[in-house]
Amino acid sequence: GRGAMRAYAYLLYDNPRRLTETARRRLETIMEASELGAGFSLAMRDLEIRGAGDILGTRQHGHIAAIGFDLYTRLLAQAVRELKGEDAKQTGEVAAFLQPLAPGVQITLPLDAYLPAEYIPDPDLRLRLYRRLGGVTTMEQVDELERELVDRFGPLPAAVANLLYQLRLKVLALQVGVQAIVVENNRLVLRSERLERADRRVLQRRLGQRAHVERRRVWLPLREDETLWRTELVWVLEKMGG
Repeated sequence: GRGAMRAYAYLLYDNPRRLTETARRRLETIMEASELGAGFSLAMRDLEIRGAGDILGTRQHGHIAAIGFDLYTRLLAQAVRELKGEDAKQTGEVAAFLQPLAPGVQITLPLDAYLPAEYIPDPDLRLRLYRRLGGVTTMEQVDELERELVDRFGPLPAAVANLLYQLRLKVLALQVGVQAIVVENNRLVLRSERLERADRRVLQRRLGQRAHVERRRVWLPLREDETLWRTELVWVLEKMGG
């Protein structure tokens, strides 16, 4: 699949009872790995299934087997950093690794947003860039990554520009407490638990007729003009921040 277009794969087998435990776990892993950049998580899960041993011993056991190798090492790194009193403000891939429990933002928009293979041919490099992109939390980091991509690989294809646009939405959403930006019934919907405690009448006056404020969400029309709704979406997020 690409962007808002989801692809599906059907894996057929004769009888579930004939599957080994390892085969069953592998199939479950493939089924669960559906999000952007899931290849890394898939590889980590495969590593757990095959067995990589624990950090200080000869096999996996205890918490590392319960929560997974990748998350375990992230939590371990976070705990070490906290014990050493190091600054939690990190950037790029480091942020994604050292802040494993930081809240995320669900963004599902009708945009092709990815790193094309023809733009960045090396799959390992694309994976590392996806991890860096996943750790972005400020506009400055987005701008820095954009400059780096242009400098290293040339002008941005539309799919990469869309990806950076969604990262900017993510940064704004984190700042104003929006948990999700999705499309429902031909409308753009911004979900936020914070709205329950906010003065929604004030926000509605601030947004005017361009958006509608409800108890836990704000919605605006998904206009046919893509440039228009993209601009309005950023404008609404900025207004939600006061």
